[in-house]
Amino acid sequence: MGRIVASIKIENVTDPNSKIRCDALVDTGASHLVLPSAWRERLGKLDEIATIQLEIASQETIEGRICGPVRIQIEGFRPIYNEVLFIEMKPENGEYEPLIGYIILEQSQIAVDLLGHRLIPVKRMDLK
Repeated sequence: MGRIVASIKIENVTDPNSKIRCDALVDTGASHLVLPSAWRERLGKLDEIATIQLEIASQETIEGRICGPVRIQIEGFRPIYNEVLFIEMKPENGEYEPLIGYIILEQSQIAVDLLGHRLIPVKRMDLK
């Protein structure tokens, strides 16, 4: 499967001047919007909602901090309000790789087109 990268804007709900615009990898194996801890201060003061244990692809267990509320907008789709999961990341070639997880995709009414390697709008939410 190819890589799908989307432009995303994250904004502190209580301080709209504190925001981040970046490219993020769409990762349907991840649940949350995942950002590097090094960026946390760029979003200003956020409530720390929980500290959680996470299992990453290498099967290591790491700790993450869920913070919010934030406004999230994936380019071309409607904005949503949710949380951010901050973890310690190591930059690769000097750059971090934020992740967009399935909770954010579903809430934004976005589906992943695996053949076209793109994001597409979902016309109707499923309540069945």
